[in-house]
Amino acid sequence: MDAMVNETGSEDRRVRVLLVDDEALMRAGLRLMIDGAHGIEVIGDAADGQAALEQIHELTPDVVLMDIRMPRMTGLEALQALRETGCEARVIMLTAFDTDEFLLQALRAGAVSFLLKDSPPEEVVQAVLEAAGDRPRFSPDVLTRLVRLASADGTDPSGAVTGRGASGGEKAGEGPGASTTASPTPAGITEREWEVGRLVARGLANPEIGEKLFMSVATVKTHLGRLYHKLQVTNRVQLAIRVLELGG
Repeated sequence: MDAMVNETGSEDRRVRVLLVDDEALMRAGLRLMIDGAHGIEVIGDAADGQAALEQIHELTPDVVLMDIRMPRMTGLEALQALRETGCEARVIMLTAFDTDEFLLQALRAGAVSFLLKDSPPEEVVQAVLEAAGDRPRFSPDVLTRLVRLASADGTDPSGAVTGRGASGGEKAGEGPGASTTASPTPAGITEREWEVGRLVARGLANPEIGEKLFMSVATVKTHLGRLYHKLQVTNRVQLAIRVLELGG
C-alpha cells in the first residue's frame, strides 16, 4: 500500500483497488461505493479475467474485487493464474447465489474474502480494508454456503478429506446446522485454541479476540498458528469453515 499525507501531516495508508466485472453498471456501482472511502483509491477496472491480469501486472493493486463468472476468462481462472505467478494482490471474489460450484475452488485458489454482489456499501468498504491487511471477511450467507458445500463435497476447504482424524471430526449426525450449541473441544486441540478458533469463525480480528479472551495479540497469533497446523488449513477463512464444520 502507498502512503499519503493527511491534513495533520501524518501518513495514512492508501489502499489501491482494481474492479473486475463484466457488467459496466456493477463496476460503476462499486466505484461509487468505495472510491475515496477511508483511503481507498480505485485505480482501474476490467471487464473480464484476461483484462484483469493485464491491469494487475501494469497497475499492481493491493486489492482486487473480482466477479467469479465472466466471459473470455472467469474470475476463478484469473485467480489461479495470479497465484501461479506469485502475485501478492489480495483477491475478494464477488458472488451471486448461482455460483456455488465455484466457491470452494476459489477458496482453495487463494481468495481472501467473498462478498455477495448485493452487499451494502459499508460491508464492501470494510472487506477491502481488511483484505489489504490480509484479514478475510465474508458475507454471513456466503460463509453458510461454504460450510454446506464443504460438508457435501466431503473435504475441508484445504482439500483434506473430512471425517474422523487427528483433529476429531464429526460424529454421526453432527455437522453444520446439526445443533445450535457448540460441540466439545475436538481431540488434540486445547480449550484455549478452540476458543480462539470459534471467535475467528464469528469474524473477530486478532485484537478483538485478544480483548475478549484477555490475551495479547501475539498470543492470539500463536494459537492461530497451532490451529492452522492441527486443522490443516492455511488461512482464516479456511479455519472459520473448519471450526463451523466441527460444531464450533
